[in-house]
Amino acid sequence: MDKTPNQKAWFLVLPVLILVAFSAVIPLMTVVNYSVQDTFGNNEFFWAGLEWFRELLEDDRMWDALGRQMIFSSIILAIEVPLGILVALNMPKKGVWVSVCLVLMSLPLLIPWNVVGTIWQIFGRVDIGLLGHTLAALGIDYNYTQDPFAAWVTVIVMDVWHWTSLVALLAYAGLQSIPDAYYQAAKIDQASRWKVFRYIELPKMAGVLMIAVLLRFMDSFMIYTEPFVVTGGGPGSTTTFLSIDLVKMALGQFDLGPAAAFSLMYFLVILLISWVFYTVMVNLDKRGT
Repeated sequence: MDKTPNQKAWFLVLPVLILVAFSAVIPLMTVVNYSVQDTFGNNEFFWAGLEWFRELLEDDRMWDALGRQMIFSSIILAIEVPLGILVALNMPKKGVWVSVCLVLMSLPLLIPWNVVGTIWQIFGRVDIGLLGHTLAALGIDYNYTQDPFAAWVTVIVMDVWHWTSLVALLAYAGLQSIPDAYYQAAKIDQASRWKVFRYIELPKMAGVLMIAVLLRFMDSFMIYTEPFVVTGGGPGSTTTFLSIDLVKMALGQFDLGPAAAFSLMYFLVILLISWVFYTVMVNLDKRGT
């Protein structure tokens, strides 16, 4: 005899759906509404259709910001993922030093983003900053407010210092899940350190590394606070990434229509690239297994 499904469980999900509607769906619909309209104030709107999207696609400023963003995210992933794996491999596996290392690795992640930017802004100053003063004493011409290369190096090093711990902690969690029997078998077979890493540790870390890559890509692609506090997007527009360009358009110029269209395109680009990352890594993981 068939029983009628119990639908009461939906009442437990309903508060979550309402919360998601207010925090995500409604703001998204507002952005979509602004992206196809124009306003001159006084709460008066005029239909613009896809005009803002067309203008943005023809705007070299957006494409330049996208190029800088892609270069920055690529550099960040190329540095932080291998460095995080290296740190995780050299962390202690047992004993009291495990807790000490975990606490020390977690400290940069607990610092608010604006504080990170302020720390590195002061740290890199030639007059009062330890880094800037030391480099000047060594005869190195370092000024992140005027030299584009120095600005890029400062922003990249700042992000590496702030977020490599996340990759290291995730990789360390993957290493801790490996049974000791795997290492014992490798020792009996006299496997080299590289082969242990290649055939035992790396496959076991593949799942967490996939999460780490996705998290770091999405976060680096949306970075705003740290570079804005340190360089303000300068010198010139050399560190003006997509998020900084979007905020300048929305709040600085108060172009709500183009800014809304920009944010939608920004969202779609992040969604598309994240999907490509996820698909490629899942396929590689399937081939590996």
